[in-house]
Amino acid sequence: MALKPNTLDAYWMPFTANRAFKAAPRLMVAAEGMYYTTDDGRKVLDGTAGLWCCNAGHSRPRITEAIARQAKELDYSPAFQMGHPKAFELAARLARLMPGSLDHVFFTNSGSESVETALKIALAWHRLNGQGERVRLIGRERGYHGVNFGGMSVGGMPANRKMFGALVAGVDHLRHTHGDPRNFFAKGEPEFGAELADDLERLCALHDPSTIAAVIVEPVQGSAGVFIPPRGYLKRLREICTRHGILLIFDEVITGYGRLGTNFAVDYFGVEPDIVTTAKGLTNGVIPMGAVFAQKRIHDLFMQGPAGIEFFHGYTYSANPMACAAALGTLDTYDEEGLLTRGASLAQYWADTAHSLRDIPIVADIRTLGLIAGIELKPIEGKPTARAFDAYLKCFAAGLLVRTTGDIIALSPPLIIEKSEIDKLFEILRTVLKQVA
Repeated sequence: MALKPNTLDAYWMPFTANRAFKAAPRLMVAAEGMYYTTDDGRKVLDGTAGLWCCNAGHSRPRITEAIARQAKELDYSPAFQMGHPKAFELAARLARLMPGSLDHVFFTNSGSESVETALKIALAWHRLNGQGERVRLIGRERGYHGVNFGGMSVGGMPANRKMFGALVAGVDHLRHTHGDPRNFFAKGEPEFGAELADDLERLCALHDPSTIAAVIVEPVQGSAGVFIPPRGYLKRLREICTRHGILLIFDEVITGYGRLGTNFAVDYFGVEPDIVTTAKGLTNGVIPMGAVFAQKRIHDLFMQGPAGIEFFHGYTYSANPMACAAALGTLDTYDEEGLLTRGASLAQYWADTAHSLRDIPIVADIRTLGLIAGIELKPIEGKPTARAFDAYLKCFAAGLLVRTTGDIIALSPPLIIEKSEIDKLFEILRTVLKQVA
């Protein structure tokens, strides 16, 4: 049912042009499988898995039924000094998905909280390890690590930072990897630029590596516009961090849970960090939840101190029973349908179909990996972002949900997508891009 205009005022919407939206609302009232339903009854193909989070599609029975059962059984349990069985069950199942020694899990309620938790774990671990001077944090230009103060500080998206002052002290940034013309229109990992990881050596020389606690990067920079690391780049980062005793944190809030055709980007790139942050696909976006994975050696050092609380950190809703039920139902769905690896079988078709847009004159670059695509458009002179946002509105009107960042269209469909739906998605996008040329 359509909402009346005067019912829209009270809600201050996030990351939204509120005045423009409320003048012409776009409202979803239902969702199933690959499609949303709008308040005027139109079906909209989900080209973004909601906000990179509905990896199993919408209204999946395993998940909704698990939530309903949990609501009747145990709606909430205190998170501090108490527990409930599903929290431990979920942590054990998640630990089995990770390779190597990433076998301890700390629960949060979002990607932003996962990042804050990871940064605090890194700082506290060095202190416990007798290296309390390691207080610097290194992020990357154009990185996105959520919107809390730690995440904004290590993040490198200027619009997210400029209104909020000096942020957290002692933070520096690696140069980003985007923009080398030799890498334009790459399918998969681009060939050039692994040496950009050596920028970390520059920061080590500047600050002294003994002052640096951690480096945090997205394996694939998603929110900035799908920036895929050059081949070998992440391995070089790992080597430099190891050499200098710096913890490496992968922010897998977007790449986790099947997005690249593997459980995590850790698997895809064959690089094992010290800490991994996740959220989004953990519960299929149905109930907010995040999970931070830590190496055994990191967890175990916290357990060697005096008896009592080992880590003074947590949230009222950490391992909320309803969220745990949703996550377990999500993992069941992934397992039963092979969704965590399904993207690998579709990746080539997805890439070929996405790159078929290359002939459109306003397309400046196309980047694909797994079931992610970034379509970079040539901006309108003097009006940056306008062309992509016009395409976003026209796509929605034509029955397709996309996401834009700057003049880049980002795509990340649910992992249940079929080839016919890939065709439909890019057919709509082709028509729209011709309209906004």
